Amino acid sequence: MESGDAKIYETLRRYWGFTEFRSVQLEIIRAVSAGRDTLALMPTGGGKSLTYQVPTLARNGLTIVVTPLIALMKDQVDRLRARQISAVAIHSGLSPRQIDIALDNCVYGDVKFLYVAPERLSSEAFRLRVVRMNVQLIAVDEAHCISQWGYDFRPAYLRIAELRERLPKVPVLALTASATDRVIDDIMHHLKFAEPHVIRSSFARPNLSYSVRHTDDKNGQLLRLARNVSGSGIVYVRTREATEQVADMLRQEGFTVSAYHGGLGHAERALRQEEWISGKTRIMVATNAFGMGIDKPDVRFVVHYSMCDSLESYYQEAGRAGRDGQRAYALLLVASDDSDRIIRRFEQEFPPIEKIKDIYETICSYLQVGVGDGDGASMLFNIHDFCAQTHLYSGTVFSALKLLQQNGYMTLTDMQDNPARIMFCISRDDLYKLRIKRDKLDPFIRTLLRLYNGVFTDFRPIDEGELATWSGYTIERVKELLKQLWQLRVIRYIPSNRSPLLYFNEERLPRKDLYIAPETYARRKELMHERFNNMLAYATNETRCRSEVLEEYFGSGESIKPCGVCDLCLARRRAAKQQAQQATDESPHRQILQYLDDGPTDIRILCERLNSSPEYIAEQLQVLLSEGAIRIASNGQIEKFRN
Repeated sequence: MESGDAKIYETLRRYWGFTEFRSVQLEIIRAVSAGRDTLALMPTGGGKSLTYQVPTLARNGLTIVVTPLIALMKDQVDRLRARQISAVAIHSGLSPRQIDIALDNCVYGDVKFLYVAPERLSSEAFRLRVVRMNVQLIAVDEAHCISQWGYDFRPAYLRIAELRERLPKVPVLALTASATDRVIDDIMHHLKFAEPHVIRSSFARPNLSYSVRHTDDKNGQLLRLARNVSGSGIVYVRTREATEQVADMLRQEGFTVSAYHGGLGHAERALRQEEWISGKTRIMVATNAFGMGIDKPDVRFVVHYSMCDSLESYYQEAGRAGRDGQRAYALLLVASDDSDRIIRRFEQEFPPIEKIKDIYETICSYLQVGVGDGDGASMLFNIHDFCAQTHLYSGTVFSALKLLQQNGYMTLTDMQDNPARIMFCISRDDLYKLRIKRDKLDPFIRTLLRLYNGVFTDFRPIDEGELATWSGYTIERVKELLKQLWQLRVIRYIPSNRSPLLYFNEERLPRKDLYIAPETYARRKELMHERFNNMLAYATNETRCRSEVLEEYFGSGESIKPCGVCDLCLARRRAAKQQAQQATDESPHRQILQYLDDGPTDIRILCERLNSSPEYIAEQLQVLLSEGAIRIASNGQIEKFRN
């Protein structure tokens, strides 16, 4: 054991109860502990979080973790707190006062982990306090988001370079599960690595058997797998409607099933997820909204009912099977018209630039943001409601938002718990001129104004519990008073809820000033087609080991070997076995004839006795039939031809 490793292993045992690290975890921990900028490529479920959590807990100071997924951020904080580890999160769902308290705790308290959404890095509150924190490490999760060549580029990630300038002596650990060589170079460039340094974990999953089935009977193939493989599973479909349809089909066949998609209420989604994790429900049929942050090690199969848009998303989703190291199956179902359907969808998702400008203006009008307003604002945005009201295709709107995000105008967050928000509809002067139930509402209004600034110009998050504490009312009474002020048109009030937020990176611009860089548009379209073509090549490949294809795509640093367990490897093994069998004196023809000496039989029994596939036995029988050595009896059984 190297010097310094003792403290690292002690930390691992103390907080997680493990005695050994996985794969390259220790190598990464040693690198960041030595202050070296490091890019770690680790597959989904490979234990990325331990590579920054262990070295942080093994010494003084805190780690800033930049991550784009608020749901995962909250999940990580909850898990750390459950282990009695101090952690906080900063994101757009918090009120300014809550953010101030969290940041102050990082400066003066014993916080070990500060999780922050990239959009918050440029806020004045964050910039002023971060230089006073004892930061030992910057961990960048989903680091591919910093690259325009990545499949999920987010301009806010570019602000991490400014953070490095403020903390010049603090090393950075960039983490991703999927990055091509071009993306790797881009990550290290934008994060200002002192020198290139990449540590790769193998992307091989020796326990995971990848298979592809080309069929127009997807239900039949899905049922065959579900009946033959015990344990829990996930079935990924593309649309909300399909989750319900496939779930109903499986229920009719006797399986316990739930459907999961973004259109369900928060409580219903949480309930269905918990029932699946606990084993009450065996199969979850879901859109890709399901799975992020799910830690269920004993998933035995993942079925993709439709092709993914990219190998990155396929590998991540399929990788949710078999995290316990036991045999698991990843099945991709491909119908004859799947690729044509996806190509047609691509065309819908890449509208002309003028159409993107139309959508920008429509969104701003929908949210009632005037020209010159909105800079730094975050507003509730239900994209499905928006599409229903404006009669726009959701794929087109998502693509337009992605391009608007890449050009720095606005960012759509993932779904999250949002605090209540208010904004006064009247000026401060007009407020004091009003004579409305002053005896009851005046003290409450004064409390509002004392606690929250900027409520006359923008929607501001408020904490109903905090208002109750300072006003002396119950939370229920606070909500009633807020509704009264809303009904009197004194304020606009949005109760706490769960929804995505649309964050305005800058003020709304006039249409003529809105610039969508043609090269950004062209690059995004080119990359999407390139990724889908790689996905299509994987699906149509009939010769190379499936794992080899995936490892090569992600640039595995190790020598790549066939997995031996995918459908193509197994087919090769069967063919080799049958070839060897044919080369022996005990040829299959001779064996079949010997079995028939005992009387007529059927093909199923021959398959069992020869341990061969029905297709192979059928070929041998065809040869014997043509030679006149056997015949098919009227009852369908095979018998030896006797002169």
